[in-house]
Formats: sequence, structure tokens, C-alpha cells
Amino acid sequence: MSRIGRIPVAIPAGVTVTVADGNVVTVKGPKGTLTQTFSPILTIKVEGAELTVSRPNDLKESRSLHGLTRSLLHNMVVGVTDGFKKELEINGIGYRAAKQGKQVVLNVGYSHQVFVDETDEISLEVPDPNKIIVSGCDKQKVGQFAAEVRSIRPPEPYKGKGIKYADEVIRRKEGKTGAKKK
Repeated sequence: MSRIGRIPVAIPAGVTVTVADGNVVTVKGPKGTLTQTFSPILTIKVEGAELTVSRPNDLKESRSLHGLTRSLLHNMVVGVTDGFKKELEINGIGYRAAKQGKQVVLNVGYSHQVFVDETDEISLEVPDPNKIIVSGCDKQKVGQFAAEVRSIRPPEPYKGKGIKYADEVIRRKEGKTGAKKK
């Protein structure tokens, strides 16, 4: 039995979970609504204030989907109650970000400014000129959007200039040695 899959997902007050035909699960909460279709092999039930996932047999496919489905359901419940966020830091001389309406303007060493637009699911905040906060209720979309913003100017290993996650550690390299020896 999957240790993660057998743990029930607690449904907090103010969150409604509905399971339709074909294992289509809809979770509504104060931060928004998330809908996802899960494998028909598994059985998803709402029992009181708990959400349980069970599998019919111990075949490899159903075992692998058991813990995954439970984790995805848990992320959906957490997303509509608290939401998810990723913090990005900008390092480098002259590198900065500024918010203009629903856009973030990045100056990251290119000859032009880079514009990043907010979407309906994702909101962007710029508390400091060198910090960007990506937040939303869908964990996968928040992570993907943060990765796309990071890919505009990934951190380089010599001086550490670029856009990095707040908790990311950049392995630094030593530069070239100074003078040639005779």
C-alpha cells in the first residue's frame, strides 16, 4: 500500500470538492477553482471533510498512480485555500525589475527591455527592484511560469549574474588565472 496514497486529504471549511463521472475532480475555494481529470483506474471519494483515494489492485500502474493522485488532490486543496508562490531574485549591476500595470519590465543586460505579462491564473509582484514574486493557485502553472521568467537570463557561474530562485544555490567557478608564466 502506498504510504502517501492512503493518507486522506483534509478538506478545510470554505472548500467544496465534487467528483464527477470519469474521475473529474473540481475544487472550489476562496482563491479560485481548479479542475483536473484523473485516471479511471482509481476510486476517489468524498467522505465528510476528507477526500480518499483507493486502488482496486496491486498492479504496477495502479500503484504508481495512487500516491501521485493523492498528492495532486492535496495540491489542489492547498492551492485554492492558501495558494502557491515562488520568489525570484535578480543579481547583477544594473539588473532590475519594475511593475507597470499588468506587466513586469526586466532590465537584465540585454540591449532592450524584456516584458513579462501577468495571466489570469498567475499574478506577479515586485516588492524590490531585485525581487519578483510569482503566485497563483495552480502549483504546476506557478512553477512553470517562474521557470520561464528565470530562463530569460539564467544565473551564470562566474559572477552569479542573472535571475535565480530565492532558495537556489549557484555553484561558482574560478575565473582564468592572471598572467602567463615563462
